[in-house]
Amino acid sequence: MTAAGRGLKLACLFTDVNRHSMLSKSPPFVALADILAATRRYHLVGMLGWQDVRQRYRRSALGPFWLTISMGVMIGTIGVVFGAIFKTPLRDFLPFLAAGIVLWGFFSSVITEGCSSFIAADAIIKQLPIPLFAHVMRTIWRNALILGHNIVIFPLVLLAVARPLDWTALLAIPGLVLATINLAWLALLLGVFCARYRDLPQIVSSALQVLFYLTPIMWMPSSLPPTAKAKILVDLNPMYHLLAVVREPLLDQVPTQLDWAVTGGMAVVGWAVALFIYGRYKRRIAYWL
Repeated sequence: MTAAGRGLKLACLFTDVNRHSMLSKSPPFVALADILAATRRYHLVGMLGWQDVRQRYRRSALGPFWLTISMGVMIGTIGVVFGAIFKTPLRDFLPFLAAGIVLWGFFSSVITEGCSSFIAADAIIKQLPIPLFAHVMRTIWRNALILGHNIVIFPLVLLAVARPLDWTALLAIPGLVLATINLAWLALLLGVFCARYRDLPQIVSSALQVLFYLTPIMWMPSSLPPTAKAKILVDLNPMYHLLAVVREPLLDQVPTQLDWAVTGGMAVVGWAVALFIYGRYKRRIAYWL
C-alpha cells in the first residue's frame, strides 16, 4: 500500500472514531446507556423496592393491606353516595369507581414520588455508581407492589354486585404496560426537573388534585351532557386515556382507537423528549442534590 493509501485509511479511521465519540456523547445515547445499565440491575431494583414497602409498614400486622382496607371503605362509601346522586345503578357505577380509584392511586403515586426519586436517593447517588434510572425503576416497582395489594378490591366489588369478568379483561395487561411506559418517562422528566426546581413537586401535587376531579373517576362520562364542550373535557384529558386502556377491559369494554392512539403517541413523544433532556442534564443531577 502506498503512503497516500495509508494516509487515506488512517484519515477514515480517525473520522470514524470521532463520529463514534460524538455519537456516544449525544444526549439520547447517554440516556439510553444509563437506562440499559439500570435494566441490567433489575435484581437490585427489586430488592430496594421490596425494602421500601417493608420499611413503610414495619411492625404493622396487616402491612400494606391497611391501605387496601381504607381504599375499599372509601370506594364503598363514595359508590353509595355518588351512585345515588348521579342516579346510576351500583352494578355499573361501583366497578367503574373501584377500577378508577385503584388505578389512579397507582398513577398519581408514581408521578408524585417520581418527583423525588432522585432527591430521596441523594445519599446513594453521591456514594455509589448506580445508574440513575434505577431510582426511577425503584419508584415504579414500589408502587406496582402496592397496586398488586389494592387490585384485590376490584374482584371483591364484582362479587358484591354479581358482575362477571369476561375474557376482554385480558386487554388490561397490554394497557397497563403501555400506561406504565408513559408513567416511566413522566417520572424520569419530573425527577430531573424537581431535582433542579424544588417548588415543582408542590405544583405537580396540586395539578394532580385538579386532574382527579376533571377525570372520570367519581363520575361516569355518560353523566356529562351530550355537548361538544363536555366531550372535549374527556377527549383532551390525557389521564382519562391512560385510565381507559386499563379500566375499560376490566369493565368488559374495548378501549377506543382514540384511547390507544393517544396513549401510544404520548409514549413515543414523551420518551423522545425525556431521552434528550435526561441525557443532557444527567451529569448535573448529583450537583443539584
